[in-house]
Amino acid sequence: MKLKSSALLFTCLFPLVCQAEEPTVDRYIVTFPQGDRVDYKGAYASRFPDGLPVGVGSGLQFLRKEGHDLLFVTVTDRGPNADSPKAGKKDSKIFAKPNFTPLLMTLRVGSGKAQAIDAHALHDETGSIGGLPLPEGLIGATNEIALGDTLQQLPGDKRGLDTEGITADGKGGYWLCDEYGPFIVNVDAKGKILKKFGPQAEQGEQGVAGGLPNIIKWRQANRGFEGITRMPDGRIIAALQSTLDIDGKSKNSALFTRLVSFDPATGNTAMYGYPIDADVYKKAKDAKIGDIVALDANRILLIEQGADKNKEMRNLVYVVDLSQASDLATFDQEKAPEFDDTQQLQARGIKLAAKTQLVDLRQLGWQQEKAEGLTLIDNQTFAVINDNDFGLQASLENPESNGKKADDYEVDGKGHLTLAGKEVASKIALKPLEKPESLNELWVIKLPEAFN
Repeated sequence: MKLKSSALLFTCLFPLVCQAEEPTVDRYIVTFPQGDRVDYKGAYASRFPDGLPVGVGSGLQFLRKEGHDLLFVTVTDRGPNADSPKAGKKDSKIFAKPNFTPLLMTLRVGSGKAQAIDAHALHDETGSIGGLPLPEGLIGATNEIALGDTLQQLPGDKRGLDTEGITADGKGGYWLCDEYGPFIVNVDAKGKILKKFGPQAEQGEQGVAGGLPNIIKWRQANRGFEGITRMPDGRIIAALQSTLDIDGKSKNSALFTRLVSFDPATGNTAMYGYPIDADVYKKAKDAKIGDIVALDANRILLIEQGADKNKEMRNLVYVVDLSQASDLATFDQEKAPEFDDTQQLQARGIKLAAKTQLVDLRQLGWQQEKAEGLTLIDNQTFAVINDNDFGLQASLENPESNGKKADDYEVDGKGHLTLAGKEVASKIALKPLEKPESLNELWVIKLPEAFN
């Protein structure tokens, strides 16, 4: 379904685009003409009589034009899940459908519609891939406690993936990125996993996949690789969603998040620092990357987003130039640059990537919390999409008088909530998300002038 197109104020600071003109924004709500839904038979099924909407939009890749239609490929994340209270000191998540398999889907945009079709489940030689967290003790384990919808603990899954980005591999398949490992994964057009790379295990560590710098194992839980793109020379760039938390000490103060370069032909890697808008957030960890896409041999487009100090959401698209950025691996051997302030970075000769604001999505009318997919259509047009979180959310029901918030409680992994160490009748339930958050919204944005 196409929403009304509009031309709105263009707040671009990018010097090659005329500020006096306005971009054109075409808005669409993604529909599913083949009736795709996530079958849900759990404890709260009566609240979801038609099942759950498929949560496409975690990543976006433009494929081609067919007549007047635009074709994209998109990917879901690990499946329908919702926040729940901590289990002791560990985070927990409710998985409404624990056996959900992440999907690739095609988006066809044309005739006023954006339609998701042709679903392909991710799989390997042994079968479908799941979305549950990795078991503890492995590199890439988030140490989250996975719960079913009745708060019973679920087992970990060594093959689990939380896919968050997609880019073409130049051979008819795709590269995906993941938040667990964090991993980058090569799949064919039907979703079969061909290769998988993750943080290289060091002595005494056990990894699921290797080939990437070990230091990225310090990604925050649920903040692994969030965006991925293929550069013109074939290198893959994957963006960590937020600042690393090295030894549990750097996430709140680091001035950048990392962009990891991986050359599939040689296995060579490098890492660059993307400077977050650190002064805007209450803590550095609040900055989040939404997605990235290659613009040319040295530049990418990147979405930076998150709640600022006033708890106002921001969703900004930047042009990021990597040409002068230092390879952080050279400096990691002495001390991780995440512990350096601006003066210390300069003293060590560390150059972060350069960035220039291109578009403020909020000023263009964006209302969704997150923009998680970004892709380039041509040298004047790009598209963004949100992830609708499968249309569900968690809700605290029957709260105690001294426990008004979900965070006041703990889960015991056996189906109960506790408050101040005592089991209570309160529960964390699942309920539908309201609109517009429950919708997948796709925007096609045409700039006044082409990139140079």
